[in-house]
This record gives sequence, C-alpha cells and structure tokens, in this order.
Amino acid sequence: MLRNKICYGILISSLVFGSCGDRLLDSSPDDKYVESNFWNSEAAADAALTGVYNILRYDGIYGNEATPLWEDTATPNAYNYSDAKGFNSIASGKQMETTGGVIANRWARSYMGIGRANTFLANVDRVEIDEEKNARMKGEAKFLRALYYFFLEAYYGDVPLILDPPALEQGDRPRTPRAEVVAQIIKDLDEAAPVLPPSYSGANVGRVTQGAALALKARVLLFEASPLFNTNNDIQKWDAAAKAAKAVIDLGQYDLYPDYRALFLPENENNEEVIFDIQYIYPDGGHSFDLICRQYNTNAPLRELIDAYYMKDGLPYEESDLYDPDNIYANRDPRMDMTIVYPGATYMGETVSESRFAVTGYGMKKYSIYDEEKPPSDKADLKGGQSETNYMVIRYADVLLMYAEALNEFSGPSPQVYDALNAIRDRVDMPHIEPGHTKESLREEIRHERRIELVGEGYFYNDIRRWMIGEEMLSGPVHAYNGKELEVRSFDPKRDYWWPIPLGELDLNKELDQNPEY
Repeated sequence: MLRNKICYGILISSLVFGSCGDRLLDSSPDDKYVESNFWNSEAAADAALTGVYNILRYDGIYGNEATPLWEDTATPNAYNYSDAKGFNSIASGKQMETTGGVIANRWARSYMGIGRANTFLANVDRVEIDEEKNARMKGEAKFLRALYYFFLEAYYGDVPLILDPPALEQGDRPRTPRAEVVAQIIKDLDEAAPVLPPSYSGANVGRVTQGAALALKARVLLFEASPLFNTNNDIQKWDAAAKAAKAVIDLGQYDLYPDYRALFLPENENNEEVIFDIQYIYPDGGHSFDLICRQYNTNAPLRELIDAYYMKDGLPYEESDLYDPDNIYANRDPRMDMTIVYPGATYMGETVSESRFAVTGYGMKKYSIYDEEKPPSDKADLKGGQSETNYMVIRYADVLLMYAEALNEFSGPSPQVYDALNAIRDRVDMPHIEPGHTKESLREEIRHERRIELVGEGYFYNDIRRWMIGEEMLSGPVHAYNGKELEVRSFDPKRDYWWPIPLGELDLNKELDQNPEY
C-alpha cells in the first residue's frame, strides 16, 4: 500500500544558518547555505519548515527507539528494566539523571525545535510565496513552537521564553514564569487555528490541521485546570478546557475508529480518529516500536495494570462474579487482549509461555504489528529503525476524555459527560457508565477510563502528575505476572512532580536556577 507521508529527513541547522565566521564576511558564499543566501525560494521555505517538524522524531520528543512508549514505564502500568533513557530512575524515585537521558534530551530537543520555528517565522516573509500558503506555513510553525513549549513548561515549570531566532545573547536568559509561557502557547495556537485547513490530501497528509491546533489548546488548558497547575482551584479553568475540547468535537471532522486494536496498525494510520501524528516511514525514517515490544520488552506491562482492567460486566475484578482466580485474564475488558500479551495467550502464532517475556511475564501489543497471527517472513524480525506505525500525539478518544473530565469538574455529571465516556466504551462493547454518579465518583470513572483507553501511549504519567496523586500511584512495590516483587518505588511530593533543570543547561546558563529539592 502506497502511503504519502511528509519526509522529515531534510536537515537544516538547528540554530542558525551558517556560523559566526560567515557573518563577519561581507559576502555570501556559494558553496554553503547561510542566512543571506538561504531564504531565496519557496523550496527553501518548505525545507526550513520541514526542519521544524523533524525535531518531533528526535530523541527526547517522540523519537529514538521508543520514547513515547517508555513514558508509561514511569507509572504502575509498565516496567523499564534497563532504565532506558532514565525512565526507570524516574519511576523508582531515585535522584533523577540530570546529565543525560530523557530529562536532558527533552529540554535540548524542545529548544532546538523552538529555535527552528523562530528562525522560520522571522524569515519566511523574505520568500515570495502565495499569501494563503504563507499564512498556513506560519500557522504550522506556531503550532510546533507551542507544542515544544508545552513540553518544557509541563515538565520543568518556569523556562526561558524565547521568540527570536537563536543568538549567543540568549545563553543567559533567566527562567520566565510558567504562566507567561502558557499565555504564549495559547496565543500561538489561537493564531494558528484560523489559518490552518481542516485536512490535507496526498503528500501533505500529516501536516498540522485546524483540529490539531484546537486539540492541543484543549490539552494545554486541561493541564492548566488540573490540581498541579491550578493551585487556586479556579473552576473557570475547567470551563475553558471543556469549551476548547468541545470546539474540536463541533468541527465534525473526527470520529472513533471502529476497531481499537487495528487503530494502532500501520495500514490504518491517518484514519478518522487521528488528529495529529508523527509520520514515520522506513527506510527514510523509521522507529523501533516493534523491536521494543517483541524482543527487548523494555515497556513490559505490570501485574498492577492487569488488575486495573475491569471485567466485561464493567466492575473491578474484586467486585465481579465473572472473576476467576484460576484464570485472571478471562472475561476482561476487551482492550486488555487488544493491548497486552500474557501467559497462555497466542502471540506470533505460538502459545505464550511464562518465560516468553522474562521480565514481568507480559508484553505489549499496542503500537506493534505483532499479534496472535504468525507474521509474514519479511516482517517476523523487524530491527531497530525498521518500524513505521505513526505515533498519535492527539487522537479523538483523548479529546472525548478531556471533554468529559473538564465538564464534570466544572459542572458535575451531565448527559454530555456520560455520552462522551460511553462512546468510547461502545467501541469495545463495554457496559455504559450509568447516570447517578456524584462528581467525585464520576471523576474516578473518568480517570480509570483514561488509564485503560490510553495505556501504553505515554499519557498516564502526566495524568498522575497533574492530578497530584503521585504519592498514591507512584509509591510502593510493583509486580510481575506471578506476584513477584520487582522493585519498591518511592515518590517525593516535594520534588518529583517536576523534572530537574538538566545539569548541562545550568552549567551553560548561570541565570537558571534549579527546581526545589534537586
């Protein structure tokens, strides 16, 4: 099947075009690109914007072997036995690594993307481009800048706000109050949404759409309304988040894909549920999701996750007559079978033994092509970089869950809240959540539904943070399939809700101060 994807492979400088030495000369070299000779064609502008997108596939953002999949290993959903990119250090509560791994890379790559976006926005008007395309491209760059800044403020708090192309004098910028950074994010998204199209066709599929800008705004506002960020418990922030999510719903552009398992397979990407995803294609730019899930198992599900799945009657296993202690995997929410490989299941044409996934006894199917059937010979042993399933940054089910959560927190249970939740449950034939809940009891159902619907996608860690339930969810032992204790995790509420400023950044910029307790 021929799939058109944006090629993110074009490399441009992450900071500026050319070097300081180039700028000392009153001439434009003809053997390299510098600022004076780069911005001279529409093709150059296209390449520069591609460079802004390209950071999405970098280590620390959504790239490397499995960065977004590993984020779930910082939660009771999964275990990263090798501490790949420092995720298990985060999970275990050890002193977080500040010199490498995801904490350092996320900061560096985000600012690299911001630098490219700023350079594009400062220079694109120098190129003769159709007015409509010019506006659209600026909208794409503003969305991407907003996304990179969202990474920064959501994990690190106050961060330097830089809106100009990279320059040496930016190296001593102090941290900007997080509220100002968020205001700029919302401004960028509000300016981007009206000039972005509802969809694309052909080779442009995968570019930022109007719906993507509105959905990212909803996510940002949901975080702003949540306890970690909304320290004054301003109820109007929940209203703003609900209205932002409703704006996406009202577009009428998106729907739930009918098959939950098939949603995460490459042959179904760019479907009606996808709002914004990271485009991958091998050999131009692949990832290693299949290798990680099938072989390395560094995103190994935990017994705690199995126990979190309801039974088919919609009840927790402790309360259900369907639960069989001799076969704990029977009669569960169908999403469990569509997501997790467990002992006794069929996987890649064989019955799974207790030693097949030696770390926890469990493997992950989601974002992998491997399932019950024996794979074709040319796909049976995909190596690093050979996988190409798009990673969904935002999908419609998440928007429905954001809407349900924000509306319930603002005004309590309502038909709209139940409808949003039950649409997601209908896809997998789970019983409806029936009316009669209080705000508090429905809050727990919404949080459960988010965990189960989005498991393995890297959302749950930030949900735990923003709900401020780290002490409950991120402390204590975690277990393998047979109850064997793997480790005892700890969470310091005075420290661990925020990531440290990377040590290398503190060394480079003496105006930065560290987050508390690091």
